[in-house]
Amino acid sequence: MHDASELVLARLPSGVPVRTTVHVYGEGRLTAGPDGPELDIPADGGPVVYAQAAQHGREVNGTAVLRRLHERLTGGDPTTADANDLDGTLVTVPVADPLTFDRVSYTTPESLDATRSNMNRCWPGDDEGTLHERMAARLWAFAGAADAIVDLHTGSLAMLTHAVYMRGDEACRSLAEAFGTDLLLAEAAGDEADAEWSERGFAGKLRVVATREGIPTVTPELAHSREVVPEAVEVGLKGALGVLRREGLLPGEPEPWDGTVARNHLGRVNAAESGLFTPARDLDVGDDVVEGERLGVVHDPATFEPLQTATADRDGVVYSVAREATVTAGATLVGVAERLAE
Repeated sequence: MHDASELVLARLPSGVPVRTTVHVYGEGRLTAGPDGPELDIPADGGPVVYAQAAQHGREVNGTAVLRRLHERLTGGDPTTADANDLDGTLVTVPVADPLTFDRVSYTTPESLDATRSNMNRCWPGDDEGTLHERMAARLWAFAGAADAIVDLHTGSLAMLTHAVYMRGDEACRSLAEAFGTDLLLAEAAGDEADAEWSERGFAGKLRVVATREGIPTVTPELAHSREVVPEAVEVGLKGALGVLRREGLLPGEPEPWDGTVARNHLGRVNAAESGLFTPARDLDVGDDVVEGERLGVVHDPATFEPLQTATADRDGVVYSVAREATVTAGATLVGVAERLAE
């Protein structure tokens, strides 16, 4: 069974509604409520999985993943699962933030939300808050009813595909393994996190809020923004099916996982000066590096003077490299994730 309904997330100053579409597969149904569609799950309806994409509008591969999953569940191919065969309920929102999607942007303009320009910093939202807070609150009505959440994101052109989960939470770790990317990044929280936790408002991420509410959540970062890349979509589709198997909506078990776990958001090698960055010729995502290893050089484009030799600040695995040569002071040049034994 597949059901879909338009959901009004908020209204613009002109009164024009900000709309998206909610899809429901399997046992659950969408019913009419006073403020729009509501999720109705039978008492014996089994587990609920919520998946969304495009919180950041330029990150479109997640949306393509949900389209492929939709086709797999409803396309009538006898070799694939059908939505009627789901032992539970799958809820998907392919475009979580239409405001950024229409602008192919990461955040909204100040004129739309001056205080909450990044939707992924204001969960679980507020029905009487800013535009993004109201949008998050409408989606939280669905996400908060789930037993597991997949929040699909997309990295840069030069970022290693990975999945992020809350460090120390075994249910989230299991969910990340079921998604199956070779690299898992464990994100610390609260007192165990570095200053970036508070400076960047990480406490308002969907993954963090849901995990603290007892809902295992994973954030896959698929390769490439702004373009639909078939290889990235295949990774995402395979990961989504692994999650559905892990949660019992589909028969079977996820494929065994044997990859790398590393610490997230700690190994940024930043530009000390503005200029042009040239990565080391043989540097690529997925490489192992050691502390002090040369990663590239920042030059003054006018005088040709070398301003900085960027080096690894720790042993680890390279998960991102800046390929846009023009950098400003403080910009991330290379991301190095520190391997964990856990």
